[in-house]
Amino acid sequence: MVYNPAMKRPPSERDWLPLARPSRGGPGVPTGEAFRTEWIDFERGIRVGHLEPHERITQILKYNLERTFATPFLTDRWGRGVYWQWICWLPKANRQAKPLSSGVNFGCAKLFISVDRGARVFQSGLQVERGHLSGDAYPGTLLREDWDWHRLLRQCRRGTPLDRELDRLLRSEGFVAEIGDFEENRLLNGDSFRSAGQLAAAARRIRPEDFGGFQLYYPMPARELRGCAGYELVRAVLAVFAEVLPAMNLCMQVPLARRAQA
Repeated sequence: MVYNPAMKRPPSERDWLPLARPSRGGPGVPTGEAFRTEWIDFERGIRVGHLEPHERITQILKYNLERTFATPFLTDRWGRGVYWQWICWLPKANRQAKPLSSGVNFGCAKLFISVDRGARVFQSGLQVERGHLSGDAYPGTLLREDWDWHRLLRQCRRGTPLDRELDRLLRSEGFVAEIGDFEENRLLNGDSFRSAGQLAAAARRIRPEDFGGFQLYYPMPARELRGCAGYELVRAVLAVFAEVLPAMNLCMQVPLARRAQA
């Protein structure tokens, strides 16, 4: 979405796709038409259980991402049972390219959705993780030399392409950036952002024994989400993913490119 300084409110996800229309797909194809916004539950999480495959947000976003980029995506999540708290999608090619960490997802930049139940905010965007530097870590979570985290940190200074992307998204598009141990993160928005150097300073404060990371996301309040139709929300999340794609590509060994249109 092009930012209009005359707007009297911050841009919302609905602004990006005001004329979104369902795509054509056969019965059972996870295009997103079958999704319902009540499956984003601000008390319990993101519903994935007791649904048909074409109704699940995991399958819907994977299907759309693979059609857009013509490459396989892997899905991961935090949560169990019917409701999950955090779900991500990462390009398989980027993981396979890692000489040391091709067997785990932690080292890869990823697209994610999540529900902040305390703030009653639905988040969608980019996540890059920093593994443990020491201690008895969960298998696969020790930071290795081939993790995308290192590419992120090299961009965390004033004047870099990432700095310009953050300036655009935080100041003009209503996005938020967080970095830290996922318990006490440094949060940056359009008012507090000065440069990507702020991320580097915050990254240095993550303790070696902690698992941490960076997130760049659009925060959608519950009241705004409830005003969306299900398909409209799906298309809006995909639009958010498109907005963070330049920043994501700056972090990955194998960048994503949109499939050429016929």
